[in-house]
Amino acid sequence: RTATVWKTLSPFWGEEYEVQLQPTFHTVSIYVMDEDALSRDDVIGKICITRDTLAEHPKGYSGWVSLSEVDPDEEVQGEIHLRVEVLGSQGGRRLRCTVLEAR
Repeated sequence: RTATVWKTLSPFWGEEYEVQLQPTFHTVSIYVMDEDALSRDDVIGKICITRDTLAEHPKGYSGWVSLSEVDPDEEVQGEIHLRVEVLGSQGGRRLRCTVLEAR
């Protein structure tokens, strides 16, 4: 979970994360949330990074990705700028994801 960036529609983070990829993984999902001080946080949208997407970009991917809805009854607008790359070999692969900014 990144730090919260308050009172902006164009937040910047520049935070980097690494997660271990299971050999049988199919999808990594990243959720974008609106943190609320007095009530439950709202999920704005999500992105899914599939095994096929990572295979199409063996040197990594950097760019804007449109959010998709989590709740089919909610309209979703927005994009997140990510840099992702796979590190290591088949036996011990990790996904490095840098969350840059959103709009």
